[in-house]
Amino acid sequence: FREFGAAAVAVLADERTGGCTYDDIVAVVEEQDEALGDVPGPLPVISSDLIVDEIQIAQAADSGAKAVTVTYGVVGEEKVQQFIKDAASLGLEVIVNVGTAEEAQGAVNAGASIISVTGVDGSDNKFAVIESLSIPEGRNVCTIANILAKDNKALEEVEEAWMCRDAGFNCVWVSDALYKAGNDPVEHPGAIISTMKAKSSVKYASPKARSGKGEGAREYLGDILM
Repeated sequence: FREFGAAAVAVLADERTGGCTYDDIVAVVEEQDEALGDVPGPLPVISSDLIVDEIQIAQAADSGAKAVTVTYGVVGEEKVQQFIKDAASLGLEVIVNVGTAEEAQGAVNAGASIISVTGVDGSDNKFAVIESLSIPEGRNVCTIANILAKDNKALEEVEEAWMCRDAGFNCVWVSDALYKAGNDPVEHPGAIISTMKAKSSVKYASPKARSGKGEGAREYLGDILM
């Protein structure tokens, strides 16, 4: 992830759903720290747990994570606001997962500076969640589009990432789609990350075909994987 341009790495720290443990977060942090002084350097590690209690935020901080995820639909606005304060006291960022425009606005009202649109399929539907956000003057809110893995062997997720960028999202969160590798040894998670970060836009090109004119028209999935 680090070598191919990811901005951060998330660890699903929820054993109840088949995820990892906080010990695994420690291991990932230690691996990232091995890159201190290198280019690229260590990535920040995110604890992606279903947080319902302040103790989980403390555990994440103790494990070396730099951020935690909080799901608005699970805890509500009041708890989101409290968790943001708790995390800030420990030097952690909070990424608030939202699934509707109402949740997104509630997260902003609670003080969120990073919101992630999750559980919503399609770039247009994702954009609808943040399109009408009212953000107080002087505040910046980073918006993340969670790219759901498609149930096929194609890599439509790359095009969706480009479309989300065109729509105005600041970042994409990608998990299962990174492991939809083909038979070619160059079709690996790093190649998919590089492709999603490419300058191409669906205004000018498609990752599925060579056709198209304008900047980025030559950058499509087949070329980048090679």
